[in-house]
Amino acid sequence: MTDQPILDIKNLYVEYLTERGPAQAVNNVSFSIAPGEVFGLAGESGCGKSTIAHSILRVLRPPAVITGGQILFRGEDVLKMNDQSIEDFRWGGAAMVFQSAMNSLNPVTTVGEQITDVIRTHNKGLSKKGADELAAHLLNVVGIEKTRLSSFPHQMSGGMRQRVVIAIAMSLNPALLIMDEPTTALDVVVQKDILRQIHKIKESMGFSILFITHDVSLMVEFSDRMGIMYAGEIVELAQSKEIFKNPVHPYTQGLLNSFPSLTGKKRKLSGVPGTPPDLIDPPRGCKFHPRCGKCSPVETEVAPQLKEIYPGHWVAVHKGMPLPADVPNQEAVH
Repeated sequence: MTDQPILDIKNLYVEYLTERGPAQAVNNVSFSIAPGEVFGLAGESGCGKSTIAHSILRVLRPPAVITGGQILFRGEDVLKMNDQSIEDFRWGGAAMVFQSAMNSLNPVTTVGEQITDVIRTHNKGLSKKGADELAAHLLNVVGIEKTRLSSFPHQMSGGMRQRVVIAIAMSLNPALLIMDEPTTALDVVVQKDILRQIHKIKESMGFSILFITHDVSLMVEFSDRMGIMYAGEIVELAQSKEIFKNPVHPYTQGLLNSFPSLTGKKRKLSGVPGTPPDLIDPPRGCKFHPRCGKCSPVETEVAPQLKEIYPGHWVAVHKGMPLPADVPNQEAVH
């Protein structure tokens, strides 16, 4: 396995231009994804997760503008790719499973035609028979009978449509699969089944995954590492199990307290008070301080930087911020 990340995002900035001024949707975000790794991004709606995903594939629509940073795919900057390179990169290098499967599929075209369309567009020399055979194989991989190639999207359940979209995304064997809230509209049982299937496919095909959701409990179960986003910034980044065991940032703690546990004792859910900030005119200092209740005076004026409080665990904090009792090397916050 190479040491080079599949994806390396460095100091990414994205703005939405509005009549009131620019809204900083992504503010100096950096993270990398290793080969075969599942990396998660979690946070409230509007925190910038999907904007990052769309930036990677360069499919942002106006008024969104990437104003700074790099998006390196196997060392090559996606933001500097020419038209042919970016066309090859999409689907072949990185593919995306969007939030709503029904909106991603053409309602008047069979699922078989939609899968083979992607295959033949990027494999000009492949015959129709070859494309049909590959489409049938892909449906089988995601647990759907090949007889459903002739079905229209409305003839399938929500879970089956989601599997079809995953099959399309895998049709060119990409190195990176971006999954943006892929199970939001599905019930819990179907969610678990699809995620188990994706994990099994990932192990056999060896691709990496960028998994985006607002459900931290689901993220912890599915991803290797995760970043917690708030108001366009990553405020905590670590191994998923470590964040679940030792959440440090108050926002991370609030997110984890917003979801009930399926096992163990009952506990009162507390959630996160207040509402997300206006990204056109955000609060000074730490953007979370109006909702926090734990901030020191300095945090209301000076924005904390992401720091490694101990190996592999990064948090946007100021020196002296209280940390959980079982976090080692607390003096490392500086």
